[in-house]
Amino acid sequence: MPRFSLPFGQKPQNSQNSELPTAASGAGLGTFGGVYTPSILTILGVIMYLRFGWVVGNVGLLGTLVIVTLATSITFLTSLSVSAIATDRTVRTGGAYYMISRSLGIETGGAVGIPLYFAQAISVALYTIGFTESIIEAFPALESVQKIIALGTTFAVAILALVSARTAIRAQYFIMAAIALSLLSFTLGHPIENSTIEILGAKPENPEEFWVVFAVFFPAVTGIMAGVSMSGDLRDPAKSIPTGTLAAVGTGYLVYMSLPVVLAMRAGPEALIADPLIMEKMALWGPAILLGVWGATLSSALGSILGAPRVLQALARDGILPRWMRSLGSGSGPDDEPRTATFVTLAIASVAVVLGDLNLIAPVLSMFFLTTYLVLNVAAAVEGFLQSPSFRPAFRIHWSLSLLGAIGCIAVMFLINPVATVVAATIVLGVYFWLERRELESAWGDVRRGLWMELVRAGIFQIGDEPDTKNWRPHLLVLSGAPMRRWPLIELAAAFTHHRGLITVSSVLPENSRDASRQAGLESKIREYLDKRGVQGLVRLVTAPDPFAGAERLVEVYGLGPLVPNSILLGDSEEPTHRSRYCQMIANFHRAKRNVIILRDDRYRGFGLRKRIDVWWGGLQANGGLMLLLAYLLRTSHEWRNAKVHLKLVVPNETAAQAAGANLEKMVQQLRIGALPQVLISGGQPFDEILHESSVGADLVFLGMAKPKENFNFTSYYESLQARAAGLPSTAFVLAAPDFAFEEVLTDSTAASRST
Repeated sequence: MPRFSLPFGQKPQNSQNSELPTAASGAGLGTFGGVYTPSILTILGVIMYLRFGWVVGNVGLLGTLVIVTLATSITFLTSLSVSAIATDRTVRTGGAYYMISRSLGIETGGAVGIPLYFAQAISVALYTIGFTESIIEAFPALESVQKIIALGTTFAVAILALVSARTAIRAQYFIMAAIALSLLSFTLGHPIENSTIEILGAKPENPEEFWVVFAVFFPAVTGIMAGVSMSGDLRDPAKSIPTGTLAAVGTGYLVYMSLPVVLAMRAGPEALIADPLIMEKMALWGPAILLGVWGATLSSALGSILGAPRVLQALARDGILPRWMRSLGSGSGPDDEPRTATFVTLAIASVAVVLGDLNLIAPVLSMFFLTTYLVLNVAAAVEGFLQSPSFRPAFRIHWSLSLLGAIGCIAVMFLINPVATVVAATIVLGVYFWLERRELESAWGDVRRGLWMELVRAGIFQIGDEPDTKNWRPHLLVLSGAPMRRWPLIELAAAFTHHRGLITVSSVLPENSRDASRQAGLESKIREYLDKRGVQGLVRLVTAPDPFAGAERLVEVYGLGPLVPNSILLGDSEEPTHRSRYCQMIANFHRAKRNVIILRDDRYRGFGLRKRIDVWWGGLQANGGLMLLLAYLLRTSHEWRNAKVHLKLVVPNETAAQAAGANLEKMVQQLRIGALPQVLISGGQPFDEILHESSVGADLVFLGMAKPKENFNFTSYYESLQARAAGLPSTAFVLAAPDFAFEEVLTDSTAASRST
């Protein structure tokens, strides 16, 4: 049996894991309690109370309204993206992480999810420290027990989360009431000095620039993830996430567009800039503002302590965390509460509270949240652009809106803090590559395959049908049979392409082996073997009455448009009974305008030290150009990087040697392939003897083959080639495809003449 055929093997075991465990169906929280409340409480946060006057004082009423509109636009676009994704699939525990991982893949989801978890966990400490500092401002006598208050507050919000999400949400209703009371008290308040509204911008002594003020305000509108993080606890995520998120963004926008008008009417720019608690002085009842500040910090801390453990739980369940941390994916009670993950989050937050000053890392944490926004927008944009039949959101938006949101996120990240943006991006990329190296398997598909298919489709239509010498690369169809038995063929193919051309490893199965599932299993087994050996290649198996007919059929039909193999790499024929049919197959390959490379490998030495390649230049059509090109590709591969290419030419006498040597030297300089020209004088000595004497120390020898033609006994000729190569190191017989000027690939000249 020819060695490019393959006995039909047994069905391999399926290595794909089954669907990983998922969260419970949810605790049954509704839109108002599960999404709207945590989102609006995070949006109406500390910045509204302590920094909004500073914003109005620096850029005036019109500038503030522009800033609010720009910032909210980015959040609104992200909300649209979130809504589209949430209404396309069931969103389980993990919120943003779950959406990203199911859309862009487990590596991208993990790269965003792991930093997002730590950002949420440490944010608990940031909010409780902020709450404690506001307590100390009101009651300076408590300064000596500041850390105790911060730790106590951290434990208090954690206990609420540990009891249940429902209990924590009910607690947030009281906080919402406190914030509503503070806004009412402020609205019914009074001016602290005579002021006229600054429409075009305030004129304080040293105003901050517009984009500096924008960067300070923007985090105020980034609270929508608080509701999304509760996805696993919602009664109907597909309904609650879009409705609750968009309602929270709309409410926040109305509040932030109204407050600047009141602030600008009640105080001048200097007072607005100088006094962080100016809203307290304007309010009908000042303590209501303090209650609002405390409520804002506590609600943000509570939102983080609720969201972070659910992200950690989802990461553990999807197998992203190390095996010894998989217990973090466990849930407790009928509502699947992530209590183990909550204890871990409490520990991280407590350590952060003890460390105290978190100002250095706070900007990086903000970038992690914005990175989540960015990737959610990218996911929705890609899904919408590809228009895959599987993406059918009930809430439809045009993909360009999501793309605009992604661009806005990137711009804002660099406006706020370029250094923190670079640090956050580096961490996210580091986590991504770490997860990619682990080769995680997921039980769900993602959009990446569709994206690559779209790019391939566009590329195929752009390539065109006519081959181009400037961009020629070997696209190899390797007739290898069982790869482990004919590995030198695949090894040589990989060295020719070095991850730039295409390799298809093919085998011919007996015709009685037409079992699609078992054939697919065998292809998968070969792919796994190639991956294990570090070779990027496609696999194609066909069935046929005999191996030769199967190989010819494969060459005839395999490919997609202009993406067809231009070169056939196969082993030598060792069975005399099959030689005539083998040579007929080679002739058919040539008629199909394919390059043919036949490897006669040295069973004992293999490719030796890979330090010397001999190319024998003769008078056989365009073989010389192809052999030099293949030798150059080998020499530029990692495995053959130390090899020297020896270009050898045999002439009859000294007179011919001088002219041939000059021509050969000139050609080598023009081709720039680093070959060493060598002219050998036969002096009547047979070529076969010269070949063996000169190439005995080579690691690979290239010899050209005559073109099959009518009235030419190609079988006898091929047998003479086999006899000539007997005893040589590994040898490649090369037959160039007709009508292609390989010299032009090397010279980049349309005027290049064909070498002979």
